[in-house]
Amino acid sequence: MIRLKSWVYGTWHEGNGKLAALVNPATEAPLAEASSEGVDFARVLDHARGQGLPALSSMSWAERALMLKNVAKLFHSHREELLDLAQQNGGNTRGDAKFDIDGAIGTLGAYASLGESLAAKLGDRKFILDGEMAQLTRAPRFGGQHLWVPRKGVAVHVNAFNFPAWGTFEKAAVAWLAGAPIVSKPATATALVAFRMAELLAASGLVPEGGFQLVCGSAGDLLSRLGAQDSLAFTGSNNTGAMLRNTPGFAERGVRVNVEADSLNAVVLGPDAEIGGELWSTAVRHVVTDMTQKTGQKCTAIRRVAVPESLVNEFQEAVVEALAAHVVGNPLVVGVTVGPVATAQQLRDVTAGIRAVAASGRVVTGGAERVDGRGSDAGKGYFVSPTVIRLDGAGAGPVHDIEVFGPSVSILPYDGSAAEGAALLGRGQGSLVSTAYSDDRAWLGQMIVDGGPWLGRFMLVSSKVADQVTAPGMVLPSCVHGGPGRAGGGEELGHERGLEFYMQRTALQGDRVVLGKILGIEA
Repeated sequence: MIRLKSWVYGTWHEGNGKLAALVNPATEAPLAEASSEGVDFARVLDHARGQGLPALSSMSWAERALMLKNVAKLFHSHREELLDLAQQNGGNTRGDAKFDIDGAIGTLGAYASLGESLAAKLGDRKFILDGEMAQLTRAPRFGGQHLWVPRKGVAVHVNAFNFPAWGTFEKAAVAWLAGAPIVSKPATATALVAFRMAELLAASGLVPEGGFQLVCGSAGDLLSRLGAQDSLAFTGSNNTGAMLRNTPGFAERGVRVNVEADSLNAVVLGPDAEIGGELWSTAVRHVVTDMTQKTGQKCTAIRRVAVPESLVNEFQEAVVEALAAHVVGNPLVVGVTVGPVATAQQLRDVTAGIRAVAASGRVVTGGAERVDGRGSDAGKGYFVSPTVIRLDGAGAGPVHDIEVFGPSVSILPYDGSAAEGAALLGRGQGSLVSTAYSDDRAWLGQMIVDGGPWLGRFMLVSSKVADQVTAPGMVLPSCVHGGPGRAGGGEELGHERGLEFYMQRTALQGDRVVLGKILGIEA
């Protein structure tokens, strides 16, 4: 049995006391145990502020970019080992494991490239200009210039169970490039991958002392110790996000918080889609991909599918037919395409959610019961079948309130208008991503204006790009990841935009000539 340790203040700390168990969700066999008991969280923050912050701040854009590139190379050199761990502890198929591990490596690489671009543009300057200098009064020499400067604090990252690699290191890539030291807290149940990556990182010496610390187990009193220059980036449930926002001292000290939470993402098929056509086929493929990839355990996965009334029966049949090719079971067994959900609690939550949503409709395929998976002993493993729920209307109901965080979607008929399609998006009260499939530009235009305010990302799929687009659940570092309302109200990634969370926008006012010389720009 492996005992996961915490990498804190330059040493490995083995927690004692009550231990949390990590298991293989396909077999329920124990894999590891973890506890953070005994970690001195005041010392953790002191180490980050006293060692990590000065070291990272002193590095140039080019040096931090090289660091990210080398970290990506390190993880890539251990890719096969990490994929194996993701399959064991996360219940991932090999494809699902790649989605997580390669996502982490790719995002580190993307931000390394951004760092190289910033180095070429900014040289040794540590700040980023925001807009152009403005004349502030009738006096021509009095001007103002906005710029972003790195904050003098620690970045605490609390990550979800579903992406222990990508979730950890997409956050890390952005924070490191901005010059912020990190304290990372993975979800304990699936922390084996993050722990191994931390072991590799600590042994490599690629990140300055204090630039990265990992807590395996409880976060203890860490969050209550954060100060005015510190930040917290959290991925998880809306309820937990609300609790974190209300942590004593956050309001008083102004700790910066970014939350990515629940998301009832939707698909809206336009009325011009033809049965079997490009739009139709792409929508079916995307729905099935998001149901089965990571066993539907993605914050960006499709949960609600709105189809014009005249097409809904045929679309439902097409999704059910495509799902019939998928096999639920132990991801180490050949032929299995859908693994278990990650934990026993996840299984309880998913089956309860299916029951609640189906109460206002009917289950077409799958169901709310645990099933036996191929290659696992009877009664073992956290398996549930991909489930399609058919509802009779697009109005209010549990489907717009409950996120079933597993392999389940609900199909709803709607009248085909952009007004009703956009209204359906809004009933989710804020989503990370939704998708509209149509070649009708006027219809898409109204969807953008009426539905866009509820979305962090909006995919518009037309016939000419149908064979090129990624599935909605794919998060790319060049676009923002986050969403309004119940999705948490936060933003991550977005290329250079992601750095802003770890920087302070300051408006400089003064002599335009002097400001220009200090900032290296023409006044």
